[in-house]
Amino acid sequence: MPRVLLALAAVGALLDGSARAAPLAAYGELPSIEQIAISPDGRLLAIDVTKGEQRVIVVQDIAAGKVVAGIKAGQVKVRHLQWAGDKHLIVTSSVTSSIMGVLADRGEWFVAADLNLATNKLTPLLGDIDYAGNMLGGYPVIRSVGGKPVVYTTGVRFQIDNSESTLVRVDLDTDRSTIVGETTGSLANDFLVAADGRPAALVQYDAPSKQWDLKVWQGNAWRQAEAKTASIETPELRGLGRDGRSILVSDFEDGRYKLRELSPDGARLSDPLPGPGAGEIIDDPVSHAAIGTASLIGDERRYDFFDPNAQLEWRAVEAAFPGRTVALTSWSDDRKTIVVRIESPTDGPGYALVDLHAGSTRWLGPEYLGLTPDDISTVQPIRFKAADGLELTGYLTLPHGRDPKKLPLVVFPHGGPAVRDEPGFDWWAQAMASRGYAVLQVNYRGSEGFGWPFLSAGFGEWGRKMQTDLSDGARYLAAQGTVDPARVCIVGASYGGYAALAGATLDTGVYRCAVDVSGPADLSKLITWGSSREGRQGLQVERYWTRFMGAQGVGDPHLKAISPADHADKVTIPILIIHGKDDTVVPFEQSQIMADALKKAGKPYDFVVLNHEDHWLSRSDTRLQMLQATIDFLEKSNPPGVTTAGAAPAS
Repeated sequence: MPRVLLALAAVGALLDGSARAAPLAAYGELPSIEQIAISPDGRLLAIDVTKGEQRVIVVQDIAAGKVVAGIKAGQVKVRHLQWAGDKHLIVTSSVTSSIMGVLADRGEWFVAADLNLATNKLTPLLGDIDYAGNMLGGYPVIRSVGGKPVVYTTGVRFQIDNSESTLVRVDLDTDRSTIVGETTGSLANDFLVAADGRPAALVQYDAPSKQWDLKVWQGNAWRQAEAKTASIETPELRGLGRDGRSILVSDFEDGRYKLRELSPDGARLSDPLPGPGAGEIIDDPVSHAAIGTASLIGDERRYDFFDPNAQLEWRAVEAAFPGRTVALTSWSDDRKTIVVRIESPTDGPGYALVDLHAGSTRWLGPEYLGLTPDDISTVQPIRFKAADGLELTGYLTLPHGRDPKKLPLVVFPHGGPAVRDEPGFDWWAQAMASRGYAVLQVNYRGSEGFGWPFLSAGFGEWGRKMQTDLSDGARYLAAQGTVDPARVCIVGASYGGYAALAGATLDTGVYRCAVDVSGPADLSKLITWGSSREGRQGLQVERYWTRFMGAQGVGDPHLKAISPADHADKVTIPILIIHGKDDTVVPFEQSQIMADALKKAGKPYDFVVLNHEDHWLSRSDTRLQMLQATIDFLEKSNPPGVTTAGAAPAS
């Protein structure tokens, strides 16, 4: 048995109960392995393991193949694992809460704790900072100071008359906190810590004035280095530059992001760096210098290292897994022992260990323990043209073992809207395909990752061409003979949930049923709610949404024209509404508004409430509850095994 699978078996000593074996649970419960991080010396693996509703973090000795430490996390929402030296594991989690009951709106707040492997004791960070509420402004960063690992993290100190962003140093020997940098006025959007632990830079943005500022740390004080005016797209602080001392900034220019370097005093050092500026920055685990970028170009995930030898080593890693997609997950300080996440078209996602010293690989375990190759459906890229001639792309998941002709179809739009669907395994799409449905994911106009012209083509098209791009995809598949145009439903979450409601109210005559998970229904109220929660920064939020919605402001009457709740009387198909009570992105109120509108219009609907669930379906039981309700509704409204006369055609 692979050694990490032995570790998974060892979790039984920490948990009670057995794994659920229902077929949908294999897709709908949280992954058996959510994340893995390797220690700096390459000896230990920290593994975030889930079994039903219970989560355990185990630390495994790779050579011995045994668990050496572990903690029961229960239902805690673990978001990140990172090593601070070889003896401390920093665990970041989130909780849906308000700050100290009154200081900030109910939101998803991040907290961190130090797991000391010598004592197996878990100690919360920032507990000794007054008025901080233990809440983080972002993931901690690790630096080596005086030969010892030190944690730096950001927080917000809430006070009567103002709030201050703080940069805090945590001594892991004592878990004592020290404030090393603060801001006043506009809160810092981000801090950058130098390799030696000193503050390096911060950025601030004030939405009303559209003022963006970059400040550098000099003489134990912040000094302004740059200032720009930006309405929505602001420059970003991306990390340390290629020499480990310079400052890496991503600028939005000429419709794309470009990376450039500044000296520690803020002077410009270079023209834009090679590679895509919007990609993930890869940094060296010791020097923290930028050594490359990772990005998704079309359907290809690319790793571009600045050093040719590093590029050759990565190509060797990829070559070890032919026919699979390989992603860097974690590596040792010498970058020779590497955890990779691999995706196979037939086996789904999982993790492997690469040892460049020995020239060997080792399988660690699948991400979804209960799935076999027979449970994985084929995903293929598709390309088609919208009604106005714009070329669109997406992915079609075909049910395993069925002839791809006249299949029932689920149109499954992504959220965002300015994100994108990616190639590979999608647990939700795979679950629907496992029940006999073809599943179409369209990167409609306004999706990111395809260039600024494509993204900006979505401005003003919320509920319009962004919506008809989806139904154009269904018509394309029907013309190919792949799907039955009389058996098309739409399912989505967040913006995808809005698209499902819009498919039932605005783009009618296409779908046989609709499932909305946490989708907006009243856009004016959504914008008002979102912008009010952000204080002064709320204007930037409002600008972002109204640009896609084609409105001049929250009071624009056009918003009623594209709000599904205002068109409930047009519904002629069954609708299922699902929403988590702890949603802090799209408030639960939005689904209640839609349900009330349908009730007033005399339209039938089903409403499933997910108690204690957030916007991201982070809990295993409610995620499975959502999936089971969705499948039951699809099978009732659009049975997958028979052609039903009288359904609305996709034309």
